[in-house]
Amino acid sequence: MPDSFEVDPNVPAGDAAAGDTGVTIIVCSSCRFRDGAAVEPRPGLELARATEAAAEGTGIAVRRFACLGNCRRGISAAMLRQGSWSYVFGELDTASAGDLIRGAKLFATSRDGFMPYSDRPESLKRGLIARIPSAINLEDLP
Repeated sequence: MPDSFEVDPNVPAGDAAAGDTGVTIIVCSSCRFRDGAAVEPRPGLELARATEAAAEGTGIAVRRFACLGNCRRGISAAMLRQGSWSYVFGELDTASAGDLIRGAKLFATSRDGFMPYSDRPESLKRGLIARIPSAINLEDLP
């Protein structure tokens, strides 16, 4: 894991707000493969770049983050939507950009704030690490 947990300095500063769809995908740009092999560019950065390209014209925001702290199950990404639960995924690969975009589209159209499990791409089913409630959702929990 890197020493600092900061937004990737190689990405221009700007509004981290969600795109037109209300969904933001955050890709861990420092992730390595699960075997820890040191290759450059890092697989997480490759996935971030591919996801950014796949998101063009979709209204889905994609941001890079230097570490999501899921190193044992990387490559990792998170999906956020205002007022909804957030998702953390691992065990992705450099070809998972399309799955992340398909999942983000499902999430964006969800009426209940959850990403429908049955319609998710397989990599987002098997790679689910956590589903995290928003502050608004915490009000409804016992």
